[in-house]
Amino acid sequence: MVPAAAAVAAASPAALPRSTSPRGRRPRARACSFRCAGPSARSSALVSSYVSQKSGSAGHGHPRIRQLRGRPDCSRQAEVMGSTVDDDEACELVSGSDLVIGEGDDSVSAYLFKAVKNNNGTGILLLSDIFGFQDSATRDFAYRVACNGYNVLVPDLFRGNPWKLNVPFDGDSFERWRAGQAPGRVSGDIDACTRWLVDEFKAAGVSKKLGVIGFCYGGGRLVETLARDAESCFSAGVCFYGSRMDASLGDRVAAPVLFVCGDGDPLCPVETVRELEGRARGARAAVYAGRGHGFAHRPQSVEEDGDAEDAFNAMRGWLHDHLLA
Repeated sequence: MVPAAAAVAAASPAALPRSTSPRGRRPRARACSFRCAGPSARSSALVSSYVSQKSGSAGHGHPRIRQLRGRPDCSRQAEVMGSTVDDDEACELVSGSDLVIGEGDDSVSAYLFKAVKNNNGTGILLLSDIFGFQDSATRDFAYRVACNGYNVLVPDLFRGNPWKLNVPFDGDSFERWRAGQAPGRVSGDIDACTRWLVDEFKAAGVSKKLGVIGFCYGGGRLVETLARDAESCFSAGVCFYGSRMDASLGDRVAAPVLFVCGDGDPLCPVETVRELEGRARGARAAVYAGRGHGFAHRPQSVEEDGDAEDAFNAMRGWLHDHLLA
């Protein structure tokens, strides 16, 4: 077993340079083609940090985007590149926008966290756990990623019907809810958001690479998304304790993926992660001893806080090395 610390050391550069690309005229969207994924297999949850800020202008000029009202609130302090900043300063680092991608019944709501002062031009698709794109832990994590210079798109994978935090996990109730999240509809929404990112960042010449992050349920969908990414829209992925992951899809995953999990997580068996690590090209696993599901974005103790920070730094280094270096 590769210690988690080794994965962090390998993934974390000593310094992360910043680059900002000027936005020019946008060419017509270049479509990515996605092949049909095989049947899915396991479910998901994720890591911690900070809230949001004033309405930005992302999506301006895009013919298939409606921008809605949206003003994220800054609360707490945010750690950015190893230093702590006050609420007001954190608010100046990231702007937030509500978006609707697509039209009519095919439209999907999403939230864009856009780096302001240190924008490196790179887009990240973040696939949430079952609690949805408006959940505070998910938005806090997305905000923190954006504070590191990225533009993070978080789609509503559940069309306004996520699993509620205060609802007890009853097997029958959960399976009924999950059955209502049609895999074809979810994958279609993910692909629509991917095409938007391609148009907004790759086809526009802002960035040559895109990344994808997934927690729990979203981690399982991350594997499926990369397996059908025939045009290599994504250049890197980070999967936090993906649930219902189909390890047989690993042979079709071309983008390098960092798999983060705990060895005490029944929803994300280490055996599945190790199989994916062996099958997927350039994959690496960071397995945290004694950790269960959701420790990285929902830490429940001081010890989990330390491992959550360690996992965040591993992700940060992985994204830098595969998207920016």
